[in-house]
Amino acid sequence: MKANCWTGRNSVEVQDVPEPSILNSRDAIVKITSTAICGSDLHLLDGYVPTTEKGDILGHEFMGEVVEVGPAVSDDKLRVGDRVVVPFPIACGACASCCAELYS
Repeated sequence: MKANCWTGRNSVEVQDVPEPSILNSRDAIVKITSTAICGSDLHLLDGYVPTTEKGDILGHEFMGEVVEVGPAVSDDKLRVGDRVVVPFPIACGACASCCAELYS
């Protein structure tokens, strides 16, 4: 598949990358249909995040269709075929911050 990849300070390229796979039982794979740049992407692009490595895939705000879910994903929460919007705050729902409703 194609993805926007960070290739160095102020350098991004569309590259071929491996197809995603379920790594955690609570994962979901979403086929992206629409996306937009976020201001925090600029921190990555500018090289201000020291852990960014060449080849890292950029983008974390998008819309799409669920194509696969892990075995621990409840059918009443998310199913293959569901259309979803993924905003900037990503929450696991189980850690101390999520339990305190501190999602961002």
